[in-house]
Amino acid sequence: MKTRTAPSPPDASRAAAEAADGGRPADRGPAKIRRQLPTSPWLFAAPGLAIVAVFILYPFISTLNNSFTDKRTLMPGEYVGLANFRELLHDDMFWIGLRNSTLYVLVVVPALVLLPLLLAMLVQKHLPGITFFRSAFYTPVVASIVVVGLIWVWMLDERGLVNAVLEAVGVGRVGFLSDQWLLLFSAMAVTVWKGLGYYMIIYLAALANVPRELHEAAAVDGAGAVRRFFSVTVPAVRSTMVLVGALSSVAAFKVFSEVYLMAGPTGGPAGEDTTLVMLVQRVGTGLTGRVGYASAISVVVFVVTVALMLLVLRADRKEDA
Repeated sequence: MKTRTAPSPPDASRAAAEAADGGRPADRGPAKIRRQLPTSPWLFAAPGLAIVAVFILYPFISTLNNSFTDKRTLMPGEYVGLANFRELLHDDMFWIGLRNSTLYVLVVVPALVLLPLLLAMLVQKHLPGITFFRSAFYTPVVASIVVVGLIWVWMLDERGLVNAVLEAVGVGRVGFLSDQWLLLFSAMAVTVWKGLGYYMIIYLAALANVPRELHEAAAVDGAGAVRRFFSVTVPAVRSTMVLVGALSSVAAFKVFSEVYLMAGPTGGPAGEDTTLVMLVQRVGTGLTGRVGYASAISVVVFVVTVALMLLVLRADRKEDA
């Protein structure tokens, strides 16, 4: 008959721990970490990559391929090389669209870089009722661009509210929607008005990180409000100003809704207010739409927007140097 040997001291302590824990095995230390498969990160990124591939990468490659063909809406098209791009050089409407889109950038971008900063500095102050004004300034951002466009068309019409006020004060009616340049600048004003609140929020986040001690030190040195703005505020939010400039320049060059709603599908009087994106929509849609030619215009828009962003970033690097 075999005799049971007494457990060694470690075994005895483990048995006591199991008995105190209701008979469950005692903790034997940290669990062994399973080795991660090399494909695990790609499995998590797969849904996002699929969305990018389907809705961004494939349309871009398809547009680039179509720009070298004479494809139409109901026809597959054949390869024509650079014929579409050569045609652009002799298309008067293309140059009109390029002029209007470029002018849009030159007018809208400086306004959207400076005015929201001033607005953010105003609403940053703790004043009675300032919350109401913050909400009021941001309301155009969440409003539908179609609704905003129709409201401004109604206000700027020959018999609209603005002309009624001008006529009442003796100025007379102004053709905001019938004059080529007034219509284009009216659309610019709508773009600036709608974008003020959005960029104001971005500037508010940047101003919150500006140390108050810098303003106090500048005030002690005798700097006024204007001097503190250029010496303290602008250098502190310069990177944010570059970001706003890049975003607003791309959006301004690709403007469509404001001009389309105010000028109509024809692009204003004789099409003189047509932008490049409006030209893409006009040429490439319909049963006889020239998809290949519209794709060539889209490629030009893409190249110019990338060039605008690179210019803004390069200007920022030069200032850093």
